[in-house]
Amino acid sequence: MIANVLVMIRKRSRTVIGAALLSCGLMTPYAALAADCPGNPNALGTSRTLVVDPMEHPRIGTMQYPETLPLADHEVVLTFDDGPLPKYSNQVLAILASQCVKATFFTIGSQARFNPEGVRKLIAAGHTVGTHSQNHPLTMNKMPLERVKQEVDDGIASTLAALNGDKSKLAPFFRIPGLMRAEIPEAYLASQGIQVWSADFPADDWRHISPQRVYDLAIQRIEAKHKGILLLHDIQPRTVAALPRILNTLKERGYRIVHVVPATADRPATPTEPQQWFMHPPTETVATTRWPRIPNFVFTATRALPAPVFADMDWRDADILDHAQRARLGVPVRTAWPQPQPAQLAAVSTLPIPAADVFRVPEALDLTLLAARSAASRRLTQRAAAIPGAPRAQAISARQVRHPKQAAHQLPAAVHGRAHGAPLHVAPPAASNASLRVAKRTPRAEASAVNKRVPD
Repeated sequence: MIANVLVMIRKRSRTVIGAALLSCGLMTPYAALAADCPGNPNALGTSRTLVVDPMEHPRIGTMQYPETLPLADHEVVLTFDDGPLPKYSNQVLAILASQCVKATFFTIGSQARFNPEGVRKLIAAGHTVGTHSQNHPLTMNKMPLERVKQEVDDGIASTLAALNGDKSKLAPFFRIPGLMRAEIPEAYLASQGIQVWSADFPADDWRHISPQRVYDLAIQRIEAKHKGILLLHDIQPRTVAALPRILNTLKERGYRIVHVVPATADRPATPTEPQQWFMHPPTETVATTRWPRIPNFVFTATRALPAPVFADMDWRDADILDHAQRARLGVPVRTAWPQPQPAQLAAVSTLPIPAADVFRVPEALDLTLLAARSAASRRLTQRAAAIPGAPRAQAISARQVRHPKQAAHQLPAAVHGRAHGAPLHVAPPAASNASLRVAKRTPRAEASAVNKRVPD
């Protein structure tokens, strides 16, 4: 029993000792960083130094370019523009020194000319110094090449003058004022071996906003991408007020600061993979970045394929024949393929031709196109011909044939009069073109007609 208890105690002791050693191992990097920052054991510090070759990656910063610095997750690069301005730049330097943080400064040539000591302080503190043009024009995207060269070259010359002409202390890094990118300045800077820096997220500290707003924007945008280049200005009082809180928050949330320096003959570039230069590297499933490139095939035989002949085409094409004659080509040979044969139509029973008498119209029917004379009108015409004055009745009948519409209107009255046995009174004819009129029966004539009616 006692032996079992001793064994359990030994096992627990080993577990506690192992956990302690593991925790010490995990805290070693932070302990080393704290040791490198005297007076502040909880300093944020600089996690590593990244060496880049400006010729291999001439433009960086996802605010404007596809590539950015090859940073790991929770790694941030601090950059400051428009200095040096002693009133605020010196305070920024003191804040960075208290956290043992290294940054990159893009100086303006005119500022460096009036404050050369401020440029030398940046180098003495171990920061990287690039340039930001001579006069900070916000129209570099519209400038001709000569103006671009003047701004770039004069800014570099003024900064070098503050460094006593020591080119090894000036990094070939350049940030276009206002991030007004254009093809002309980018092409010129690339031809000079100068790397163009944009940013991955700004804090908008150049705007008239409060230090709290600068802090909020910086942290929110860093948390959105988890890594990248932060754009600040060391000439703004709001930046000086917000910077300590920004660094403390980055420390609390596990972010690390990376210092960027240019590659030299004695300091080669940090080995990286192409996908590391993207903010969101392609995944392993993207074939265009992960699959090997297709090599150039070497053909074992160089024999050319036979040229097509006209036999492969329709020999009945007149355009091909005409082209062959103009080009002095050979006469096309009819293809050996079987030609389509006309379809054999099966015997179809035909109907007999109709006889001619089917379409013959009997002339005895007395057909007329007018079709206005009915049977009653014909009887009326025959009765009128029997009474005295037959020629006159015949004339009336002829007029009815010539004027069918008028005759059609007269037929009802004539038929009505015939039905009642009343005599027909015809008005005397007028002019040759006058229409035929039938006289109306008066009451006296009607009474006379009734007295003369013969019983059936």
